[in-house]
Amino acid sequence: MRLIICFILVCFSRCLTIFSSETHNKHTTNFNPGDFIIDHILDAHEWHIATINNTHISIPLPVIVYSYKQKKLYFFLSNKFHRGESTYNNLRLVTEGKLKGKIVEVDKYGNIDKEAPLPLDLSITKNVLEIFIISIILIIVFTSVARYYKKDPHRPPKKIASFLEPLILFIRDDIAKSSIGENYHKYMPYLLSVFFFIFFSNLFGLIPFFPFGANVTGNIAVTMSLALFTLFITFLTANKFYWLHIFNAPGVPWWLKIPIPLIPIIELVGVFTKPFVLMVRLFANIMAGHIIALGFFSLIFIFGAKHWAFGYSISIISIAFTVFMTLLELLVAFIQAYVFTLLSALYFGMAIEKPHHE
Repeated sequence: MRLIICFILVCFSRCLTIFSSETHNKHTTNFNPGDFIIDHILDAHEWHIATINNTHISIPLPVIVYSYKQKKLYFFLSNKFHRGESTYNNLRLVTEGKLKGKIVEVDKYGNIDKEAPLPLDLSITKNVLEIFIISIILIIVFTSVARYYKKDPHRPPKKIASFLEPLILFIRDDIAKSSIGENYHKYMPYLLSVFFFIFFSNLFGLIPFFPFGANVTGNIAVTMSLALFTLFITFLTANKFYWLHIFNAPGVPWWLKIPIPLIPIIELVGVFTKPFVLMVRLFANIMAGHIIALGFFSLIFIFGAKHWAFGYSISIISIAFTVFMTLLELLVAFIQAYVFTLLSALYFGMAIEKPHHE
């Protein structure tokens, strides 16, 4: 019953947040679904809460920028840009075009200096802040669970421990042991960390109000970083047989290795395509879920621009489909965390596998 109530509240708040952002906008007749969707799924230098009567309610975030042109490091809050309408220290936040969301240099006339290189942006953006929040929550949760078991390892789990223990045992027994083998212990910290980070990020991305709602795993930079961690751990722990199978695979005819190393090239490309697949699969699935849900909401404003009755009529269908998509995204949140962890474990198992032949 509690889960059902929480789900209804999430769906309701999700609808209410988007309505508060768009319904009170006087320019709804000029509604652009593309901009609407992009603004909700992309990273930002501020945390937008709502737009009411053309008044933007948002939380400014720290901007940390190194200007190559001025050879100076700047630190200030994003509200200095006034949502891209003002310049600050000869810097501007671009709000449209190919450089949308980027901080650029401007000349003395206030125009973008196309000859100057883009400043190095080290800002605490919306996704970065969300990562910090998720990390802190995970540290607090798992520290409390560890203390709970440290007092008495044999007592039955309660509260949050009863939820986490089956997941931890599932990752250990059904993922790590079966994919890696007897040396699975040294990979467990990473596998548990990446699983719960992705899982919590996916779940928190469905909660549309501060301090949640950021599209963390729908950002390709985040999924690329996770995939690179898997790649580096594979390289650092791989044994000599792993590299032998890449550069001089046994049982392969010599004419496929010399003079053109066809098989080694294919194997080497496969080494890098595996983490690439990890990156794209997680990014694409999470991003697609948000785009589809926002697409259903866009129908309300598109039809409402024609006549208010059309908007109210289509809203019933749009909200129903959004509820269905939220249910589906709850399932996808777990599946994508599971798939990423499973494939990472498989790559680790292949890296330390011993040969079955002489």
